[in-house]
Amino acid sequence: MQKHFRWGASALGWGLAILGGLFATDTRATDWLQWRGPTSDNHAQQDWTLPLRWNVQTGQNIQWKTAIDGRGHSTPIVVGDWIYLTTHDPSADVQALVRLDRNTGRILNKWAIHRNVGPIQMHSNNSGASPSPASDGQHIYVSFHNRNAIHVTAVTLQGRQVWQRRVCDFAPQAFEFGYGASPIIEGELLIVAAEFDGDASGIYALDLDTGKPVWKIERPINLNFASAIVAPIAGERLLVIAGAETMDAYDPVTGQRRWSVPTTTEAICGTIVWDDRRLLVSGGNPTPGTWCINAAGEHRELWSNRVMCYEQSLLANDGYVYAVADSGVAYCWRTHDGREMWKERLFGGGISASPLLVGDELLVASERGEVYVLAANPDRFEMRAQNQTGESIFASPVAVDDTLYIRSGIQENGKRQEYLIAISEKP
Repeated sequence: MQKHFRWGASALGWGLAILGGLFATDTRATDWLQWRGPTSDNHAQQDWTLPLRWNVQTGQNIQWKTAIDGRGHSTPIVVGDWIYLTTHDPSADVQALVRLDRNTGRILNKWAIHRNVGPIQMHSNNSGASPSPASDGQHIYVSFHNRNAIHVTAVTLQGRQVWQRRVCDFAPQAFEFGYGASPIIEGELLIVAAEFDGDASGIYALDLDTGKPVWKIERPINLNFASAIVAPIAGERLLVIAGAETMDAYDPVTGQRRWSVPTTTEAICGTIVWDDRRLLVSGGNPTPGTWCINAAGEHRELWSNRVMCYEQSLLANDGYVYAVADSGVAYCWRTHDGREMWKERLFGGGISASPLLVGDELLVASERGEVYVLAANPDRFEMRAQNQTGESIFASPVAVDDTLYIRSGIQENGKRQEYLIAISEKP
């Protein structure tokens, strides 16, 4: 367990950061550089293996467990030998970026990105650090909501600020549920979704090197929480997002709309998933459901049902899509026609984290800290293991190089203490 220390840039802290700048980390093709991972679909590398069972209390298959000050629902990213994650610490009134040693879990640096943040109005299931960081292997890009605006900051891997930009206003009126969309990198652009019931609602592209605006997509004046994603759809790369009762596709280089399909509901939290020529998403508010559209040729809705995965995304793989509904029931559907292959109750309800595919296994984390290992098999439901991992999980698990990283909360001395936990069978 790592000891806590104060936020800030002490002489020693900055000295270590400067010294660290002399040694560049080697990035790997399999590094988890942004939300949804290296292939943007929450698939880990196929030949990685993870333990079926672990125990946080006894230390079985626990490589390390590091206490994190504050709270955040962002997933960690892995860049070479380092892990980066964001957090919001109301007691210190700071939104920050934390760097850890990937092998030991030791906290190397805590960089305050925003001080004197003040109160942030949000849903109880949200946090002041919900967007996941993104990296191009040379810099870390973080997005925070505070003072009624979305702010993006670029820092080097050693924490030196390169630029910071106030992207747009963000002051929802109807529902003050906060912000959660993660920035993504596409080519030389950082793409940031900020959709709400105000005139600034849109998707913004910033230049990676300077932070200067490149384009803006005007979006409906409608509160939406989804992260945009860029994916290979029907032979071309498209920026796709759902919400405001549509699924929309844009050119990620220019921001020009390619097509739009009337479907879904007003508010979507999950990121679109795809299966070659089909796009799928689940939500929401006010109409619950899961929707699938044809993304090639005649763009239209193919099928839908009334199963709601409100905060968590779906997971598509090999012609099938897996879902864990808010009710705690797991489903598998065939993507081309929506046929239900199986369904099974896992728990009584309460889920925010998105499922993760590792090899032929699906990992599902509930808000109560239960992590289920299921066979990613459309022919039948198979529960392979269940592991209690802390007491509350809101961030999606991440797997890199035979190691699973889970951000979880544990009750200590009457309050929730957040941890980042590394799980592996490595000696």
